[in-house]
Amino acid sequence: MDRILSYDSGLSKFKPLKHILCYDDFDKGLCGWLNLMPNYTQEGFKPNFVQRGATEEDKEKMLDKTQWGPIMLSSATYRFPGTHGSMDGIYSLKLATRPTANRYEQPPAAGSISHAIKRLTSHRKPGLLQFEVWFTYTPEQDRPGLSEKDIRAFGICFDLQDAKSRNFVGIRYVNSVNGEMKREWQYMQSSDVTDEEWTYGTKGNWHKKGVDPFWYGRRYPDGRTDGFKFIPNSYQELCYNESDDKINWMYLRFLYDTEKKEYVEMQSRDQIFDLRGIRATDAPPYLGIEGLVNPVMWIETDCDRRVFLYIDSLVISTE
Repeated sequence: MDRILSYDSGLSKFKPLKHILCYDDFDKGLCGWLNLMPNYTQEGFKPNFVQRGATEEDKEKMLDKTQWGPIMLSSATYRFPGTHGSMDGIYSLKLATRPTANRYEQPPAAGSISHAIKRLTSHRKPGLLQFEVWFTYTPEQDRPGLSEKDIRAFGICFDLQDAKSRNFVGIRYVNSVNGEMKREWQYMQSSDVTDEEWTYGTKGNWHKKGVDPFWYGRRYPDGRTDGFKFIPNSYQELCYNESDDKINWMYLRFLYDTEKKEYVEMQSRDQIFDLRGIRATDAPPYLGIEGLVNPVMWIETDCDRRVFLYIDSLVISTE
């Protein structure tokens, strides 16, 4: 007898691969998503991100990862329109930065990025892996005027590790750079730099080239970083609407081949970008996390103002 699975009707707005790893509708709760936090491994339960040999000067220059903005469930309630709710319910997952930012070319300020992560492991042979979300974004409604330029960037990615390497693969929308609109898509891939250059000139940092590109990798005034490259002809104006208290839900999809360790494609709304031939950056495997399949989402502010990324629902699937 054939087995029949009955899904929530909300799944019809996605196009998953054959095997659904998770279908998260945040009307049902946080669904296992949590804040991305540093590793608390020092004596006295303090965060540690240094290796032996780091000088005090190096430690001072290392990024403060204890202040990244929180995630929460939200009904998207604003002063003028009242409660938006989610795309087809009450709650969405809200990523909220803190009201602080450095210039784009500098290392990110503590709290200028908000991350959400779901901690998973592999259970199938290598093959196609897909990340789909319905999302929207806006700054905090704390001042008059249209403020789309206050949102620097947002993206989705996978943090993967097998027996041979650790790989960060994903896509990022660069919305604004130092207050100037950019509106282009990028893919994660590291430049040919040293581990020291990757971590803003620090020695003894346990981050290797290619690891955590949402905050590591030197940044350049045109919107590039040592961890992201622009997708050719990827300029796209997303639907921001006419004011900061109106939100429009949009579709985003990223497809990756874990067997070939190669990008396949991404889709934003109805526009599809062919990414075949782009290889993932190999970093040496880290201790104790073989089989990692962690999806990650994030948003970054471009000024001293909180900005928000809302996720109505998402699907992670494999072939």
